[in-house]
Amino acid sequence: MDQSTPFNDRLVLNPTHDHMADKYDDLDTEFEPQLFSSLERHLPRHLLDASRDTKHERMQQILRRYSTKEECHRRIFRDPYTLNPKIFFQPTFLEAFRAKGKNLVTSIRSIMSEPVPGVYTFNMLNLNFCEKLIYEVKHFEAWARNTDSSILRPNTGNEDGVSLDDIGMKATLNKLMEDYISLISRVLFPDVGGCSLDSRHGYVLQYGKDKAIKEVSDLHVDDSEVTLHVCLGNQFAGGELVFGGQRCKDHVNGGTHIEKDLLPVGGQAIIHRGCRLYGAKPIKFGHRYNFLMWFKSSVFRELQAHDKGFKDFCDECQSQKSARRNEWVAAKKRVISCLLCLRVALWKFLETNCFCLMLSGVGLVG
Repeated sequence: MDQSTPFNDRLVLNPTHDHMADKYDDLDTEFEPQLFSSLERHLPRHLLDASRDTKHERMQQILRRYSTKEECHRRIFRDPYTLNPKIFFQPTFLEAFRAKGKNLVTSIRSIMSEPVPGVYTFNMLNLNFCEKLIYEVKHFEAWARNTDSSILRPNTGNEDGVSLDDIGMKATLNKLMEDYISLISRVLFPDVGGCSLDSRHGYVLQYGKDKAIKEVSDLHVDDSEVTLHVCLGNQFAGGELVFGGQRCKDHVNGGTHIEKDLLPVGGQAIIHRGCRLYGAKPIKFGHRYNFLMWFKSSVFRELQAHDKGFKDFCDECQSQKSARRNEWVAAKKRVISCLLCLRVALWKFLETNCFCLMLSGVGLVG
């Protein structure tokens, strides 16, 4: 059998202890250099005397096959991968969460602005951390291109984004949901499952001149109970977020009245119900990086599936309900009006006939 076949290139179980492994510290590699020195002793004997580049390439192929994306790429910064509140958050945001009990509700509301009913803004992430997160995302995308690795894109509508679970931020995002966003959602969105968030999806999207809504019909809702946006920088112009009303699944494409535009600001968060229609205006120059998270509640979704009353949050449902109520009131008024007319006519008829009977009784009418 030829020695270059994949079968003969498999790692051996027992290492060759007397082999002097090469050093890989000077190579620009996807994995820790020490890993290659250890793994080299498990190569089959016919590869031990091969050139360092040959061994390095073969070991990289093996490691890629069995490693996740976050294990393969080398991180630039450590900060995004461990949630350190002092590094992540702005002081005003941290201060709000130092309150306890009932004071926490008041404290959370104190940092919120509500430029659109049901849409809240507040200062959240440090700009220094935002810059590091952008660099990590760019580095990950460059690594994926160089290694021909596929990337899990956030959704089918945007190819310029990275799922943050892919780059190793799973634990960070879980802690962000459990310790901070769940508390905010309890206060602001208890009507749509804000008290029972139990899953999330987080990613970074990049918007350029060609990545924006072209018209009002491009507005959409998210597959989430609560949506969080955080602008990661200010090196752009345009890109305002456009908000419409709230919609249930039956009325996603119904009624697209624009309520207000909001200009994203670096480090500032925008949080709203996932059923809120929104989109983004075109970028005039530069690029906008948006940290976006969807939060879901399995409990709320189960209740929603069995109780149609949960559609009360939908503006279109409310509008139709109001229209039906107005039609019912108008119909009732028409019925009452008809009854009054009949009553008046009957009264006049009886009055006339009674008068005639009275006259007949005294012989004045034959």
